[in-house]
Amino acid sequence: MNYIFAFMIILSLITSFFTGTVNETVQAGLDGAKNSIEIILSFAGIMCMWCGFLKLAEEGGAINALSKLISPIINLLFPKLKHNNKAKEYITANISANLLGVGNAATPAGIAAMQELDKINKTPDHASDEMSIFTVINTSSIQLIPTTIIALRSAFGSLNPECIIPPVWICSITALFCALFMMKIILFFKRKNNKKIHITRGG
Repeated sequence: MNYIFAFMIILSLITSFFTGTVNETVQAGLDGAKNSIEIILSFAGIMCMWCGFLKLAEEGGAINALSKLISPIINLLFPKLKHNNKAKEYITANISANLLGVGNAATPAGIAAMQELDKINKTPDHASDEMSIFTVINTSSIQLIPTTIIALRSAFGSLNPECIIPPVWICSITALFCALFMMKIILFFKRKNNKKIHITRGG
């Protein structure tokens, strides 16, 4: 990545030299550095406020309450994990944290969930069905409070940064259901093809 950025900078300077825009290029670089610091500082304050709010929700038991609420859905999506409480616990914690926008809590729970799912994976060279479904859910997760987007909109001067929440809900819910639907179709045909192979070999 460092080589790519260095190449882009050198290419920009060479191009500006031949086009006679060296001063404009240097000034644009300085302005960009200045603006990035201003945006980071304004963004940091908003992020601190939201992270503090979400941390209070976490300490107050909001994630635990949400975990109990979505537990039946986890059982429906991962029927093979009914007797694996540890994997279910980490998956539920990850989804709950993502719903509340607590990314710091979601990441370690997601990694731990994958490790537990890998322990019961019968084909170590390939991801299991449960691992695939969890990846899809984690990638297209629903956020009740899209903290990062709200902070960015506020940093760039939006008069109503929170108005993005309903569209985010609609888009993320739609994306999640479509992703799960396609995943279930893929897994259905995968199992069907595996059965055909076993029957052929057995015959």
